[in-house]
This record gives sequence, C-alpha cells and structure tokens, in this order.
Amino acid sequence: SPHPLRPEAPGAFGLIVIGDEILSGKRADKHLAKVIELLGARGLALDWAEYVGDSPARITAALKRAFESGDVVFSTGGIGATPDDHTRQCAARALGVDLALHPEAAALILERMQDIAREQGKPYEPERPDNAHRLNMGVFPAGARIIPNPYNKIPGFSCYPPRPDLSAAGPSQGAQAPAGGERGGIHFLPGFPVMAWPMIEWVLDTHYRHRFASGAWTERSVIVLGAMEATLTPLMEAIERAHPRLKVFSLPSVDHPEHGRHIELGIKGDPLAVAQAWPEL
Repeated sequence: SPHPLRPEAPGAFGLIVIGDEILSGKRADKHLAKVIELLGARGLALDWAEYVGDSPARITAALKRAFESGDVVFSTGGIGATPDDHTRQCAARALGVDLALHPEAAALILERMQDIAREQGKPYEPERPDNAHRLNMGVFPAGARIIPNPYNKIPGFSCYPPRPDLSAAGPSQGAQAPAGGERGGIHFLPGFPVMAWPMIEWVLDTHYRHRFASGAWTERSVIVLGAMEATLTPLMEAIERAHPRLKVFSLPSVDHPEHGRHIELGIKGDPLAVAQAWPEL
C-alpha cells in the first residue's frame, strides 16, 4: 500500500501551473509558494506540482493523469477565451465530455459586461461581437461547477472524474461533483494571482473544511556536521520502518557559511509520531 504521506496516496493536494510565459521566464510563478502557504494555514500540505506550457497535448495528458490520481488539484492559467487558452478544451478531452455554456457562468459574465459598460458610461450591448465572445469564458466541460471570482465575477470551474458506480451512465456524468468534496478533482482558476488566490481559499473553505488539520504535521531536524548520506541511510531506513507514518529527510550542504559541509537530518509527519521518533533520531 502507498506510504500515507507520499504523493501517490490518493487524495493528496497537487498544483498544475499552465502557461508558456512561466517556462520562457517572461513571468515568474507565484502560485507554488502561495498554495503551500494557503494549505499550511489549514493544516494541509502540497504533495506535488507540475508546470506545463501552452501545448494542448501536454495539457490534456497532465489533466488526465491528475483526474486519474484521485488527488485534489488546483490548475492555474489558460481558462480565458483567446487562441492560446486551451485549458477548458483540454479538461473536456481529458474527461471525455462535451463543452457547454454554463448557465450560471453566463449570467455572471453578462453581469460583468453590464458593470464594465456602466463604469465606462457606455450603453450595454450584449450582442456586440466582443461581448458575445466573452461568453466563451463560461464554456466549461459538461457537469462542471463554478468557482466564484471576487475580483471581476468571471468564474473558474471544478471538474471531477466519473464515479465508478456511474460508469454506465454515459459521459455526461463525467464532471459531476461529489457531495462534500470527498473525492479528488481539479479546480480550474485564472493565472492572475489577485483572482486565483481568493478562489483557492474559497474552494478549500467550501469543499475541504472537513480535512483541515487532519493532515497536520510538524518536522524536527538536527545538523550533522561533516556527515556522509551513505552512513546515515541505515538509520533513516530503520526509523521509517519503525514509524510508517513519518518521512525521514536529509538535506546535504557542501558550502554552508556557518556549518560548512553538513547534513540536515530530520523527520516530518503527524506531531505525535514525530515526538515518538525524535529520541531515536
């Protein structure tokens, strides 16, 4: 069975950051550090992260893996309606469902267009080509649920893999959300931090509150001066065998200004298990 703290354990938290601008260096990713912070504040931890450029094939493959993992995943970027935005279409392909205009998303987008017209002192013209095009931002995989956007009302969306017991119901069931967010799924958000971060908090506080602090962990470590990792490996393996709910880690350094060559040797996991294993370390 998988190690309870390892990324392959279903129900872990993951992050997918989508966009050529991150991989080219035009933009620096800020989501990874913030998601770690938002999860940590709730007693949770990020188990894995992945960066993907604007390649539909790669995005689809990454999303398919994420859906199949059973993990709770946040995906940022690519949900707009310009030619380089592929995430909505790739999510539908990964699930094997059709795309459809979400009624609640459409209402929110129309509301946003009215707000813009009012702010600019112009008449509201929903039939104007650019306004009609904006409705594409509400075209989601069938069965998706919206994520409210407090910044400009243009919503994100959540999709869930098909329930095994509904496999015979056809592909239209593929994105239906489970009650209470008990299963894994992907929550799709804009790439803009000012929008994405409060939306991530909303998802956590709305769907995963029952998990808060259930994954709480702590870590303790010791600096071992002049050590070699090979000589510490038997100890690390023995502690993991004796305490299967812990992870043992070693962080070597060769040129630390204070400690010189050393290894930071530590344990992390459930606070009680850490307290029990610490004397052994």
